[in-house]
Amino acid sequence: MAEGAPETVAYVSNAGGPEIHVMAMNRASGVLDLIEAVPVPGAASPTSMPMALTPDGRFLHAALRSEPFAAASFAIDPASGRLRHLGNAPLDDSMAYMTVDRTGRWLLCASYPGGKLTINAIDGEGRVKSPPNQIVRDRPKAHCVVVDASNKHVYCPVLDQQIILQLNFNAATGRVTPNSPGEIRTKPGAGPRHLAFHPNERFLYLITETTATIGAYRVEANGTLTELQFVDMLAPGYTGPIAAADLHVTPDGRFLYGSERRTSSLAGFRIDPGTGTLSRIGSWPTEATPRGFAIDPRGRFLLSVGLDSNRMTVYAIRRDTGALDPQKQYPMGKMPNWIEFVDLT
Repeated sequence: MAEGAPETVAYVSNAGGPEIHVMAMNRASGVLDLIEAVPVPGAASPTSMPMALTPDGRFLHAALRSEPFAAASFAIDPASGRLRHLGNAPLDDSMAYMTVDRTGRWLLCASYPGGKLTINAIDGEGRVKSPPNQIVRDRPKAHCVVVDASNKHVYCPVLDQQIILQLNFNAATGRVTPNSPGEIRTKPGAGPRHLAFHPNERFLYLITETTATIGAYRVEANGTLTELQFVDMLAPGYTGPIAAADLHVTPDGRFLYGSERRTSSLAGFRIDPGTGTLSRIGSWPTEATPRGFAIDPRGRFLLSVGLDSNRMTVYAIRRDTGALDPQKQYPMGKMPNWIEFVDLT
């Protein structure tokens, strides 16, 4: 167990518990020490647990995807990083992804099985409120929702419709309306899944589940997207099954990584600082079925969990090339699938 006050804490959701591992991270070495394993109340069976932090790092929310569907809210102790359960609030469906807007007042969720986007209020004590403030329906296999830094634009990939929703967001009312246009089409059959912003917010990146590609988009002044490029994650000639999952950009905006579950691999790309386009730098084996991974706030380490290995590997990111060097492997709970970071100091 970790002793003393940690500088950075990693939170790992374990679907098979369900529980959240709270881990102190050494910023220099990337070494992790378990602080506590926190049961998540309310789950009737093992469930994947997407998580979302409030922008101020004071609260953590986890979505329970098995019935009864709920958002479990936790307060984060500012000294130790430990979690205190605040309560559960019903969610309208099983949510594949959740995020908190820049004010910390609204929880936005995407439901893959329910085909919808929902927005719930968050009260001043960090608890999610029900019922939803808004429900956007008829979006089959909606898989992600992200909010830009201005807090005025929301994007949501819809896998079955092969589109990215382009929405305007009103933080005063907690509601979205279509931009003009309200959607942009991806490649046919691509299966748009997750999105990640470049730190400069000029570019937005998409990972496609069924074709394992990364799409680069320019974000225009009005919040609409212009396609720049699509690049392959897997090696040329690969003909096996495909299930791409997650993607993240380093805090300095130099590198992007994506995970692919069938090959249990991570693919890396260099980002051109002027154009936002991608060039491949390599691929690396990782934990079995890497549904989720994350990059630490300083961009020095990448943490990858295996849904089917019940372990996590920490990689050092080479600052010059972006190559990943495995450092250490850690046991997790059952079915780890999501990671979030908080800096305490």
